[in-house]
Amino acid sequence: MVACLGLLAIGYVMVVSSSIHIGKNQLANIWNYPFKQFAHLMLGMASAYLIAKIPMQQWEKWGIKLFFFGVILLVIVLIPGVGVTVNGSTRWLNLGISIQVSELVKFFSVVYMAGYVTRRADSLRTSIVGLLKPLALLGVAGVLLLLEPDFGSTVVIIATAMALMFLAGARLVHFGILFSVVAAAGIALVIVSPYRLERVVGFLDPWTHFKTSGYQLGNALISFGMGKVLGVGLGNGVQKLFYLPEAHTDFLLSVVAEELGLVGVLTVMALFSLFIWRAFKIAEAAERIGQFYASYVAYGLGIWFGLQALINIGVNMGVLPTKGLTLPLMSYGGGSMIIMCCAVGLLCRVYDEAVEIKANTIPEPRVRVKAKHE
Repeated sequence: MVACLGLLAIGYVMVVSSSIHIGKNQLANIWNYPFKQFAHLMLGMASAYLIAKIPMQQWEKWGIKLFFFGVILLVIVLIPGVGVTVNGSTRWLNLGISIQVSELVKFFSVVYMAGYVTRRADSLRTSIVGLLKPLALLGVAGVLLLLEPDFGSTVVIIATAMALMFLAGARLVHFGILFSVVAAAGIALVIVSPYRLERVVGFLDPWTHFKTSGYQLGNALISFGMGKVLGVGLGNGVQKLFYLPEAHTDFLLSVVAEELGLVGVLTVMALFSLFIWRAFKIAEAAERIGQFYASYVAYGLGIWFGLQALINIGVNMGVLPTKGLTLPLMSYGGGSMIIMCCAVGLLCRVYDEAVEIKANTIPEPRVRVKAKHE
Protein backbone atom coordinates (compact mmCIF):
# COMPACT_ATOMS: atom_id res chain seq x y z
CA MET A 1 0.00 0.00 0.00
CA VAL A 2 2.95 2.33 0.62
CA ALA A 3 4.17 1.76 -2.94
CA CYS A 4 0.67 2.08 -4.40
CA LEU A 5 -0.24 5.29 -2.54
CA GLY A 6 3.20 6.75 -3.29
CA LEU A 7 2.77 6.18 -7.04
CA LEU A 8 -0.78 7.57 -6.97
CA ALA A 9 0.33 10.70 -5.09
CA ILE A 10 3.38 11.44 -7.26
CA GLY A 11 1.39 10.67 -10.40
CA TYR A 12 -1.41 13.06 -9.45
CA VAL A 13 0.97 15.91 -8.63
CA MET A 14 2.82 15.45 -11.93
CA VAL A 15 -0.42 15.20 -13.94
CA VAL A 16 -1.49 18.52 -12.43
CA SER A 17 1.89 20.06 -13.27
CA SER A 18 1.85 18.77 -16.86
CA SER A 19 -1.80 19.52 -17.73
CA ILE A 20 -2.68 22.96 -16.32
CA HIS A 21 -1.45 24.75 -19.45
CA ILE A 22 -3.38 22.32 -21.69
CA GLY A 23 -6.64 23.05 -19.86
CA LYS A 24 -6.02 26.79 -20.08
CA ASN A 25 -5.20 26.68 -23.79
CA GLN A 26 -7.93 24.26 -24.92
CA LEU A 27 -10.78 24.85 -22.48
CA ALA A 28 -9.94 28.12 -20.70
CA ASN A 29 -10.05 26.09 -17.46
CA ILE A 30 -6.76 25.24 -15.76
CA TRP A 31 -8.48 22.85 -13.34
CA ASN A 32 -10.12 20.66 -16.00
CA TYR A 33 -7.55 17.85 -16.02
CA PRO A 34 -6.65 18.02 -12.28
CA PHE A 35 -10.34 17.79 -11.32
CA LYS A 36 -10.99 14.88 -13.71
CA GLN A 37 -7.91 12.99 -12.53
CA PHE A 38 -8.97 13.46 -8.91
CA ALA A 39 -12.37 11.98 -9.83
CA HIS A 40 -10.58 9.09 -11.55
CA LEU A 41 -8.59 8.46 -8.36
CA MET A 42 -11.72 8.43 -6.20
CA LEU A 43 -13.54 6.08 -8.59
CA GLY A 44 -10.46 3.87 -8.78
CA MET A 45 -10.13 3.52 -5.02
CA ALA A 46 -13.86 2.85 -4.63
CA SER A 47 -13.64 0.18 -7.35
CA ALA A 48 -10.60 -1.37 -5.66
CA TYR A 49 -12.56 -1.61 -2.39
CA LEU A 50 -15.44 -3.40 -4.13
CA ILE A 51 -13.12 -5.75 -6.02
CA ALA A 52 -11.34 -6.67 -2.78
CA LYS A 53 -14.69 -7.90 -1.36
CA ILE A 54 -15.14 -10.61 -4.01
CA PRO A 55 -13.76 -14.07 -2.98
CA MET A 56 -11.01 -15.60 -5.13
CA GLN A 57 -13.19 -18.67 -5.65
CA GLN A 58 -15.69 -16.50 -7.49
CA TRP A 59 -12.98 -14.97 -9.69
CA GLU A 60 -11.86 -18.47 -10.65
CA LYS A 61 -15.41 -19.35 -11.76
CA TRP A 62 -15.74 -16.13 -13.74
CA GLY A 63 -12.36 -16.35 -15.50
CA ILE A 64 -13.33 -17.68 -18.95
CA LYS A 65 -16.60 -15.69 -19.01
CA LEU A 66 -14.79 -12.44 -18.24
CA PHE A 67 -12.24 -13.13 -20.96
CA PHE A 68 -14.93 -13.71 -23.60
CA PHE A 69 -16.70 -10.57 -22.39
CA GLY A 70 -13.44 -8.70 -23.00
CA VAL A 71 -13.23 -10.12 -26.54
CA ILE A 72 -16.81 -8.96 -27.22
CA LEU A 73 -15.86 -5.45 -26.05
CA LEU A 74 -12.87 -5.52 -28.44
CA VAL A 75 -15.28 -6.29 -31.29
CA ILE A 76 -17.71 -3.54 -30.20
CA VAL A 77 -14.99 -0.88 -30.02
CA LEU A 78 -14.10 -1.57 -33.68
CA ILE A 79 -17.67 -0.92 -34.88
CA PRO A 80 -17.66 2.40 -36.80
CA GLY A 81 -19.32 5.16 -34.80
CA VAL A 82 -19.13 3.24 -31.51
CA GLY A 83 -15.44 3.28 -30.61
CA VAL A 84 -13.70 6.56 -29.85
CA THR A 85 -10.69 7.35 -32.06
CA VAL A 86 -7.76 9.36 -30.69
CA ASN A 87 -4.52 9.98 -32.62
CA GLY A 88 -5.48 7.38 -35.23
CA SER A 89 -6.20 4.57 -32.75
CA THR A 90 -9.70 3.31 -31.90
CA ARG A 91 -9.28 1.97 -28.36
CA TRP A 92 -11.91 3.63 -26.20
CA LEU A 93 -15.60 3.25 -25.35
CA ASN A 94 -17.39 6.31 -24.02
CA LEU A 95 -19.52 5.15 -21.08
CA GLY A 96 -19.72 8.49 -19.33
CA ILE A 97 -16.02 7.96 -18.75
CA SER A 98 -13.63 6.83 -21.49
CA ILE A 99 -12.76 3.16 -20.95
CA GLN A 100 -9.71 1.81 -22.78
CA VAL A 101 -10.88 -1.70 -23.60
CA SER A 102 -7.35 -3.10 -23.78
CA GLU A 103 -6.86 -2.36 -20.06
CA LEU A 104 -9.95 -4.41 -19.22
CA VAL A 105 -8.70 -7.24 -21.43
CA LYS A 106 -5.33 -7.26 -19.61
CA PHE A 107 -7.14 -7.61 -16.29
CA PHE A 108 -9.45 -10.34 -17.58
CA SER A 109 -6.52 -12.18 -19.22
CA VAL A 110 -4.69 -12.48 -15.89
CA VAL A 111 -7.85 -13.82 -14.19
CA TYR A 112 -8.40 -16.33 -17.03
CA MET A 113 -4.78 -17.47 -17.38
CA ALA A 114 -4.41 -18.01 -13.63
CA GLY A 115 -7.36 -20.40 -13.79
CA TYR A 116 -6.02 -22.18 -16.86
CA VAL A 117 -2.53 -22.86 -15.48
CA THR A 118 -4.10 -24.06 -12.22
CA ARG A 119 -6.44 -26.53 -13.94
CA ARG A 120 -4.07 -27.64 -16.71
CA ALA A 121 -0.76 -27.78 -14.87
CA ASP A 122 -0.08 -31.40 -15.91
CA SER A 123 -0.78 -30.66 -19.57
CA LEU A 124 1.52 -27.62 -19.50
CA ARG A 125 4.38 -29.68 -18.10
CA THR A 126 4.11 -32.56 -20.55
CA SER A 127 2.90 -31.24 -23.91
CA ILE A 128 3.33 -28.18 -26.09
CA VAL A 129 -0.40 -28.44 -26.87
CA GLY A 130 -1.06 -27.29 -23.31
CA LEU A 131 0.75 -24.03 -24.15
CA LEU A 132 -0.97 -23.55 -27.51
CA LYS A 133 -4.58 -23.80 -26.28
CA PRO A 134 -4.70 -20.58 -24.21
CA LEU A 135 -2.47 -18.74 -26.68
CA ALA A 136 -4.99 -19.51 -29.45
CA LEU A 137 -7.69 -17.69 -27.46
CA LEU A 138 -5.35 -14.86 -26.55
CA GLY A 139 -4.35 -14.70 -30.21
CA VAL A 140 -7.95 -13.79 -31.11
CA ALA A 141 -7.82 -10.92 -28.64
CA GLY A 142 -4.39 -9.99 -30.00
CA VAL A 143 -5.67 -9.75 -33.58
CA LEU A 144 -8.52 -7.49 -32.47
CA LEU A 145 -6.06 -5.32 -30.54
CA LEU A 146 -3.82 -5.03 -33.59
CA LEU A 147 -6.79 -3.80 -35.61
CA GLU A 148 -7.24 -0.81 -33.23
CA PRO A 149 -4.14 -0.72 -33.51
CA ASP A 150 -2.58 -1.43 -30.10
CA PHE A 151 0.64 -3.40 -30.50
CA GLY A 152 1.91 -2.54 -26.99
CA SER A 153 -1.07 -4.05 -25.17
CA THR A 154 -0.84 -7.17 -27.34
CA VAL A 155 2.80 -7.62 -26.29
CA VAL A 156 1.93 -7.16 -22.59
CA ILE A 157 -0.95 -9.68 -22.70
CA ILE A 158 0.97 -12.39 -24.58
CA ALA A 159 4.14 -11.90 -22.50
CA THR A 160 2.19 -12.06 -19.22
CA ALA A 161 0.43 -15.26 -20.33
CA MET A 162 3.71 -16.90 -21.35
CA ALA A 163 5.36 -15.88 -18.07
CA LEU A 164 2.51 -17.50 -16.10
CA MET A 165 2.84 -20.71 -18.13
CA PHE A 166 6.58 -20.70 -17.46
CA LEU A 167 5.96 -20.31 -13.71
CA ALA A 168 3.42 -23.15 -13.86
CA GLY A 169 6.16 -25.51 -15.05
CA ALA A 170 6.09 -25.45 -18.85
CA ARG A 171 9.06 -27.37 -20.24
CA LEU A 172 11.93 -25.10 -21.18
CA VAL A 173 12.29 -26.64 -24.66
CA HIS A 174 8.60 -26.12 -25.49
CA PHE A 175 8.69 -22.65 -23.99
CA GLY A 176 11.80 -21.74 -25.97
CA ILE A 177 10.23 -22.86 -29.27
CA LEU A 178 7.03 -20.96 -28.58
CA PHE A 179 8.89 -17.85 -27.45
CA SER A 180 10.94 -17.87 -30.67
CA VAL A 181 7.79 -18.15 -32.81
CA VAL A 182 6.05 -15.30 -30.93
CA ALA A 183 9.17 -13.11 -31.12
CA ALA A 184 9.49 -13.75 -34.86
CA ALA A 185 5.81 -12.86 -35.35
CA GLY A 186 6.33 -9.62 -33.42
CA ILE A 187 9.32 -8.66 -35.57
CA ALA A 188 7.33 -9.46 -38.73
CA LEU A 189 4.46 -7.22 -37.56
CA VAL A 190 6.91 -4.36 -37.12
CA ILE A 191 8.49 -4.85 -40.54
CA VAL A 192 5.22 -5.08 -42.52
CA SER A 193 3.62 -2.08 -40.77
CA PRO A 194 4.91 1.28 -42.08
CA TYR A 195 4.03 3.30 -38.97
CA ARG A 196 5.63 0.75 -36.61
CA LEU A 197 8.75 0.60 -38.78
CA GLU A 198 8.86 4.39 -38.78
CA ARG A 199 8.77 4.38 -34.96
CA VAL A 200 11.69 1.95 -34.84
CA VAL A 201 13.68 4.11 -37.25
CA GLY A 202 12.95 7.17 -35.12
CA PHE A 203 13.96 5.25 -32.01
CA LEU A 204 17.31 4.20 -33.50
CA ASP A 205 18.24 7.77 -34.47
CA PRO A 206 15.82 10.34 -33.00
CA TRP A 207 18.03 13.35 -33.82
CA THR A 208 18.19 12.65 -37.54
CA HIS A 209 14.39 12.24 -37.60
CA PHE A 210 13.69 14.86 -34.96
CA LYS A 211 10.98 16.67 -36.96
CA THR A 212 9.16 13.44 -37.87
CA SER A 213 9.24 10.02 -36.19
CA GLY A 214 11.86 11.01 -33.59
CA TYR A 215 10.02 14.10 -32.32
CA GLN A 216 8.51 12.57 -29.17
CA LEU A 217 11.63 10.69 -28.15
CA GLY A 218 13.89 13.65 -28.91
CA ASN A 219 11.89 15.96 -26.64
CA ALA A 220 11.70 13.27 -23.96
CA LEU A 221 15.50 12.96 -23.98
CA ILE A 222 15.82 16.74 -23.77
CA SER A 223 13.61 16.59 -20.65
CA PHE A 224 15.94 14.06 -19.04
CA GLY A 225 18.97 16.15 -19.95
CA MET A 226 17.53 19.38 -18.56
CA GLY A 227 16.48 17.73 -15.27
CA LYS A 228 19.99 16.54 -14.34
CA VAL A 229 20.14 15.27 -10.73
CA LEU A 230 17.64 17.40 -8.78
CA GLY A 231 15.46 18.78 -11.59
CA VAL A 232 14.47 22.33 -12.46
CA GLY A 233 11.79 22.39 -9.77
CA LEU A 234 8.15 21.30 -9.58
CA GLY A 235 6.09 23.25 -12.10
CA ASN A 236 9.13 24.83 -13.76
CA GLY A 237 9.47 22.39 -16.65
CA VAL A 238 9.57 23.78 -20.19
CA GLN A 239 9.24 20.68 -22.38
CA LYS A 240 5.65 20.05 -21.26
CA LEU A 241 4.65 23.43 -22.74
CA PHE A 242 3.55 21.98 -26.10
CA TYR A 243 7.02 20.64 -26.99
CA LEU A 244 6.56 17.14 -25.53
CA PRO A 245 3.41 15.40 -26.89
CA GLU A 246 1.28 13.38 -24.44
CA ALA A 247 3.18 14.85 -21.48
CA HIS A 248 0.38 14.03 -19.01
CA THR A 249 -0.20 10.48 -20.29
CA ASP A 250 2.43 8.29 -22.00
CA PHE A 251 5.38 10.65 -21.38
CA LEU A 252 4.63 11.65 -17.79
CA LEU A 253 7.96 10.22 -16.63
CA SER A 254 9.79 12.73 -18.84
CA VAL A 255 8.08 15.54 -16.94
CA VAL A 256 9.16 13.86 -13.69
CA ALA A 257 12.73 13.71 -15.04
CA GLU A 258 12.80 17.40 -15.97
CA GLU A 259 11.14 18.80 -12.84
CA LEU A 260 12.34 16.32 -10.18
CA GLY A 261 15.52 15.11 -11.87
CA LEU A 262 17.29 11.80 -11.47
CA VAL A 263 16.15 11.64 -7.85
CA GLY A 264 12.50 11.77 -8.91
CA VAL A 265 12.93 9.10 -11.60
CA LEU A 266 14.78 6.75 -9.24
CA THR A 267 12.05 7.27 -6.62
CA VAL A 268 9.37 6.24 -9.12
CA MET A 269 11.41 3.20 -10.19
CA ALA A 270 12.00 2.24 -6.55
CA LEU A 271 8.26 2.40 -5.81
CA PHE A 272 7.47 0.20 -8.81
CA SER A 273 10.18 -2.25 -7.74
CA LEU A 274 8.74 -2.36 -4.21
CA PHE A 275 5.22 -2.91 -5.57
CA ILE A 276 6.27 -5.78 -7.86
CA TRP A 277 8.41 -7.40 -5.15
CA ARG A 278 5.51 -7.33 -2.68
CA ALA A 279 3.15 -8.74 -5.33
CA PHE A 280 5.53 -11.67 -5.79
CA LYS A 281 5.84 -12.15 -2.03
CA ILE A 282 2.04 -12.26 -1.73
CA ALA A 283 1.96 -14.84 -4.54
CA GLU A 284 4.63 -16.90 -2.76
CA ALA A 285 2.67 -16.77 0.51
CA ALA A 286 -0.52 -17.97 -1.23
CA GLU A 287 1.42 -20.76 -2.97
CA ARG A 288 2.88 -22.02 0.30
CA ILE A 289 -0.59 -22.66 1.77
CA GLY A 290 -1.88 -24.37 -1.38
CA GLN A 291 -3.89 -21.45 -2.83
CA PHE A 292 -2.49 -21.93 -6.31
CA TYR A 293 -5.13 -19.98 -8.26
CA ALA A 294 -4.73 -16.95 -6.00
CA SER A 295 -0.97 -17.33 -6.24
CA TYR A 296 -1.00 -17.23 -10.05
CA VAL A 297 -3.32 -14.21 -10.01
CA ALA A 298 -0.84 -12.33 -7.83
CA TYR A 299 2.08 -13.41 -10.02
CA GLY A 300 0.16 -12.32 -13.13
CA LEU A 301 -0.71 -8.91 -11.71
CA GLY A 302 2.90 -8.34 -10.66
CA ILE A 303 4.19 -9.35 -14.11
CA TRP A 304 1.60 -7.14 -15.85
CA PHE A 305 2.48 -4.07 -13.79
CA GLY A 306 6.18 -4.78 -14.14
CA LEU A 307 6.08 -5.21 -17.92
CA GLN A 308 3.93 -2.14 -18.54
CA ALA A 309 6.04 0.04 -16.23
CA LEU A 310 9.24 -1.30 -17.80
CA ILE A 311 8.04 -0.57 -21.34
CA ASN A 312 6.81 2.93 -20.46
CA ILE A 313 10.03 3.82 -18.62
CA GLY A 314 12.11 2.33 -21.45
CA VAL A 315 10.21 4.36 -24.05
CA ASN A 316 10.66 7.60 -22.08
CA MET A 317 14.40 6.95 -21.72
CA GLY A 318 14.89 5.99 -25.35
CA VAL A 319 15.73 2.37 -24.58
CA LEU A 320 12.62 1.00 -26.35
CA PRO A 321 10.65 2.15 -29.43
CA THR A 322 7.65 4.41 -28.78
CA LYS A 323 4.55 2.54 -27.56
CA GLY A 324 1.18 3.89 -26.46
CA LEU A 325 1.27 2.43 -22.94
CA THR A 326 0.49 4.45 -19.83
CA LEU A 327 2.57 4.44 -16.64
CA PRO A 328 0.52 2.33 -14.18
CA LEU A 329 -1.17 4.26 -11.35
CA MET A 330 0.40 7.54 -12.53
CA SER A 331 -0.60 8.60 -16.06
CA TYR A 332 -3.74 10.61 -16.77
CA GLY A 333 -6.75 8.56 -17.84
CA GLY A 334 -10.00 7.38 -16.28
CA GLY A 335 -10.30 3.86 -17.62
CA SER A 336 -6.64 3.03 -17.11
CA MET A 337 -6.60 4.41 -13.55
CA ILE A 338 -9.77 2.55 -12.52
CA ILE A 339 -8.61 -0.80 -13.94
CA MET A 340 -5.16 -0.47 -12.35
CA CYS A 341 -6.76 0.28 -8.98
CA CYS A 342 -9.04 -2.75 -9.45
CA ALA A 343 -5.92 -4.86 -9.99
CA VAL A 344 -4.50 -3.55 -6.71
CA GLY A 345 -7.80 -4.40 -5.00
CA LEU A 346 -7.61 -7.97 -6.33
CA LEU A 347 -4.02 -8.27 -5.10
CA CYS A 348 -5.19 -7.15 -1.65
CA ARG A 349 -7.87 -9.87 -1.76
CA VAL A 350 -5.22 -12.52 -2.44
CA TYR A 351 -3.25 -11.24 0.56
CA ASP A 352 -6.27 -11.13 2.88
CA GLU A 353 -7.34 -14.69 2.04
CA ALA A 354 -3.79 -15.99 2.43
CA VAL A 355 -3.49 -14.38 5.87
CA GLU A 356 -6.93 -15.64 6.94
CA ILE A 357 -6.31 -19.21 5.80
CA LYS A 358 -2.90 -19.28 7.45
CA ALA A 359 -4.36 -17.96 10.72
CA ASN A 360 -7.15 -20.57 10.72
CA THR A 361 -4.88 -23.50 9.90
CA ILE A 362 -4.21 -25.65 12.94
CA PRO A 363 -0.67 -27.00 12.75
CA GLU A 364 -0.29 -30.75 13.13
CA PRO A 365 1.33 -31.75 16.42
CA ARG A 366 4.94 -32.75 16.09
CA VAL A 367 5.69 -36.28 17.26
CA ARG A 368 9.20 -36.96 18.39
CA VAL A 369 10.62 -40.06 16.75
CA LYS A 370 12.96 -42.04 18.96
CA ALA A 371 16.43 -42.64 17.62
CA LYS A 372 17.62 -46.23 17.16
CA HIS A 373 20.11 -46.05 20.01
CA GLU A 374 17.28 -45.10 22.40
